[in-house]
Amino acid sequence: MSLASAVSSFIRARWQAWWQARQPRADTHRTTQRNVYIVPTLAGMAFCGTLGVLLLASINEQLSLGYALTFALTGAGLASMHTTHANLRGLQMDLRAPEGVHLGQEYALELRLHNPGSARFGIAVSAQLDDGLTEPAWVDVPALGHAVLGLRLPANRRGLRELPRLIVTTRFPLGFFRAWSYWRPASRVWVYPRAEDVPAPFPAQAEAGGGEAASTRQTPSGTDFSGVRSYRRGDAVKQILWRKSALALDQGLPLWVRETEAPLARELWLDWRDTAGRDVEARLSRLAAWVLAAERLGQPYGLRLAGRELAPSLGAAHRQSCLELLAGFGG
Repeated sequence: MSLASAVSSFIRARWQAWWQARQPRADTHRTTQRNVYIVPTLAGMAFCGTLGVLLLASINEQLSLGYALTFALTGAGLASMHTTHANLRGLQMDLRAPEGVHLGQEYALELRLHNPGSARFGIAVSAQLDDGLTEPAWVDVPALGHAVLGLRLPANRRGLRELPRLIVTTRFPLGFFRAWSYWRPASRVWVYPRAEDVPAPFPAQAEAGGGEAASTRQTPSGTDFSGVRSYRRGDAVKQILWRKSALALDQGLPLWVRETEAPLARELWLDWRDTAGRDVEARLSRLAAWVLAAERLGQPYGLRLAGRELAPSLGAAHRQSCLELLAGFGG
């Protein structure tokens, strides 16, 4: 590396460190005099150029009305600059952490804007991605009120990803000036592996099960008839055998109830080794599809991945734990 490149890298790193120190990560943001910036737009620069031409013409021709028009338009431009800056300054914003999504999908970023002052118009929020800015989302915030703004962002990389830097912008009222503020959210979003479109059958060794796993359990919600027993408090009315119970009542005996049983759910193990022969992302994609399929079928499942193991279970929390383990595979 040449000396010029080393110096350039050092200066860039110091600049980034200084800039990020001015913008600490937080899920709340307040626009103040310190973090709101303003510059003229192309229309604003054209307006300033027009004022310069008017002033030169008025000086050259000694036109009193030309002076009056020039200074009046200059005052309007300065008032526009003040209004643009004030339209953004003083807003309070916070966001709700997005839920996890699969690779290739979009996640929703919900921003809440709180306005302690007069009405704000034309507030835009966009995200700064690696390939440029996203399309801005626009909102007006009523006086002493609140507004909710939604932003949909692509999930292009697997893992626990930081949210991109947000840019809050306004050009109200005349578009001569652009005021903006940067916001670096602290929340992160889980990007799970992309699930296979057509899931493969579950691992054969997990479907075989053992003798204990293939056994059945008695449950009132079962469907297979296994016998009859006397009535116990809490039994469902539809389980009562009314014909047999009528004879029992005549003899002073208790009611008879149908006893049913349902197969005991077998534990399913989803193992990294069962996806051999494919590349890493394809193997993770198949495991993710199996997790979703087992959860949808109500089949208790466990996950073995790179020396880590999650015991078989069911539910949203277990599904999220498995997907997060898959998302974080490989660092």
